Amino acid sequence: MVKRKRKPPKKFSRKMRGKLMTLFSVIVLLLCGLIGRLMYIEYTSGEKYEKKVLSLQSYDSKAIPYRRGDIVDSSGTLLATSVAVYNVILDCSVMTDREEYIAPTIQALTECFPQLDRGDLEIYAKDQKDSKYIVLLKKLPYDEVQPFVELQDAVDEDGNRINPNIKGVWFEKEYQRTYPYGQLAASVIGFTASGNVGTLGLENYYDSVLNGVNGREYGYLNSDNNFEKTVIPAQDGKTLVCSIDANIQSIVEKKILEFNEAYKDNHEEGPGSKNTAVIIMNPNNGRILAMANYPTFDLNNPRDLSEFHTEAELEELSDEDLLEELNRLWQNYCVTETYEPGSVQKPLTVACGIETGTVKKNTTFECDGGEQFDSWVSCVVRSGHGTETVEKSLMDSCNDALMQMSYRIGAENFLEYQSIFGFGQQTGIDLPGEASAASLMFTLDNIKPIDLATNSFGQNYNCTMIQMGAAFCSLINGGTYYQPQIVAKITDAEGNTIKENTPQAVKQTVSASTGALLKEYMLHTVSDGTGKTAKVDGYSMGGKTGTAQKYPRGNGKYLVSFLGYAPNENPQLMIYCVVDEPNVEDQPHSYFAQDIVREILEEVLPYMSIYPDEKKTGINEGLDVTGTNTQWKGGNPPPPQTDMTGGREDGEEDEEDDGGGSPEDGEDGDGGDSPSDPKPPDEEEDPDTGDDGEGGIDLPEGGGPGGGNAPPGDDPDDAADPGSGDNEDNEDNQDNGDDGA
Repeated sequence: MVKRKRKPPKKFSRKMRGKLMTLFSVIVLLLCGLIGRLMYIEYTSGEKYEKKVLSLQSYDSKAIPYRRGDIVDSSGTLLATSVAVYNVILDCSVMTDREEYIAPTIQALTECFPQLDRGDLEIYAKDQKDSKYIVLLKKLPYDEVQPFVELQDAVDEDGNRINPNIKGVWFEKEYQRTYPYGQLAASVIGFTASGNVGTLGLENYYDSVLNGVNGREYGYLNSDNNFEKTVIPAQDGKTLVCSIDANIQSIVEKKILEFNEAYKDNHEEGPGSKNTAVIIMNPNNGRILAMANYPTFDLNNPRDLSEFHTEAELEELSDEDLLEELNRLWQNYCVTETYEPGSVQKPLTVACGIETGTVKKNTTFECDGGEQFDSWVSCVVRSGHGTETVEKSLMDSCNDALMQMSYRIGAENFLEYQSIFGFGQQTGIDLPGEASAASLMFTLDNIKPIDLATNSFGQNYNCTMIQMGAAFCSLINGGTYYQPQIVAKITDAEGNTIKENTPQAVKQTVSASTGALLKEYMLHTVSDGTGKTAKVDGYSMGGKTGTAQKYPRGNGKYLVSFLGYAPNENPQLMIYCVVDEPNVEDQPHSYFAQDIVREILEEVLPYMSIYPDEKKTGINEGLDVTGTNTQWKGGNPPPPQTDMTGGREDGEEDEEDDGGGSPEDGEDGDGGDSPSDPKPPDEEEDPDTGDDGEGGIDLPEGGGPGGGNAPPGDDPDDAADPGSGDNEDNEDNQDNGDDGA
């Protein structure tokens, strides 16, 4: 068989090969250019295009709320916390995806949440089929949403869901601020508005510390239709550990409330006082153990005024008046309000004289009933105390002796020590809205002899309670002025300490020897002077009473107070109580404040493991917060004891009374129509004043820091320019800051 001869394969011609090579090169170059371009786009705009791609894909994203930090007392008791609550959310697009989902889902919702209306849910299913986010209920606790969760997730023995057609319902978690003890320390703690915004108190001052940062959960379908999820966890807020002791705070608030309830509608219709406030402080480090004021409010319902107004009265209030009323209620009187302190100033004046050497321990003064300036400024005893030593001038609360003392001290020394003690300056306490009263203080350029004289016993200048308390602490602790503190430390959510707020010793105000001398004087003021009503039997105590005449003078309005400490050696606490305008006919008596202090300390001292250091004498036995001897109920009062006269000691002060209680006006000065002023038959009134030991003073019209004269038609002997008025009439309170609304 003849084999065919195979033809040789055709070869590309040289020309064809050249064309192919050229084409191949062009393609390679184009591919290289495309790759280069893609690399360039990825490098310069990759993130932008990635977002565009992801935006076109199916994804899910939701915020993870942070938990606002707690506020706890010194022993860890929760004062403010955030609890998880849930919003019930309906995704209609899922529920209406299939007809068989609608009825079971609506049935489950109405069964587990009776407050929902079936008709409304059916309208959503019909008219809002594409809606993905309908809020059905808000802020439900977990125990209210749990039945629905259990119903939705229920399975049979084989692990199959019993209710597979319940679709489109989910729960949105958030946190709600709550205050377990309601009114406790309300003005100190403060509260939050929507969005975790601190409104008052610590909630406001430490807002950024308490707040955290929301987390976020991202979910999306990638190009392979696989669900991918990224979670950025929330950062919870920090916890504040306060120096406040919840037990001490509750004792203080209980006694303040008892006092105001007892005097409610007493002389006039209304509360037992315009304001009542108490500070308890550790004088050895400046930390606040309790700070309370009345009236107060419920932190869980801070806008509720029903306790103070009827529904009809509230309806008549305009929005502006309502806001003003709330701001007044929310203020922390101890920090934001200024007033004339009265005779609690006197120990500081004496300390100034001792420190500057202008007053000696053995210096004596002749009290003849007052001092003459442009007009007469009277002492508490119109006929005079006679010869007064430095110590006796405090025990008797003698204004005449203090005025004479101010001449020796001189304006320059006095004003210097006012500054050293911190008056006219903010203390730096970690609470918002602190007033400084700087504009209400005299300077060397405008102080007159009468101003110096009245300043020496606490009139014609303004201060805050925290200023006076901090200054007094330095007097009894050996001379160290500590910055007042509320927060002791800051911890994270796990309890690890982030920051320790160590006590801040700011300056030395007086020497230890001067402090010891003043403690001796104030010990005798409580044991044998005007402060007997505050005495807790069995404990050594020191302190000073105060009664300040308010502006305008002669209106019968007074602010009374007691400032004290215990025990006398190595004091463990300072207590300052102010009662602004007690609801009685005859206001100028410090025993209103002393009664409150005594009742508080009778419970607080044992609680703090401060043991009695004196022999009990029966003084003030059986008295309640109004000074009433509860042992007298059902019969006649017993014979007076050596150290007790029915709760009202001879020598009780009435020091800033503008003639009230004097024989001329016919007032008896014994507390007016107070329901708690029992007087044993043999208690004698002061023959000079007709009151219970201390008369009043006539404050003349003098130039305060703001100057000014008596209003037209007013007797200048009955009105004095306080330089500021008082905490009610002072219009220059720009420092107190309305941080409320």
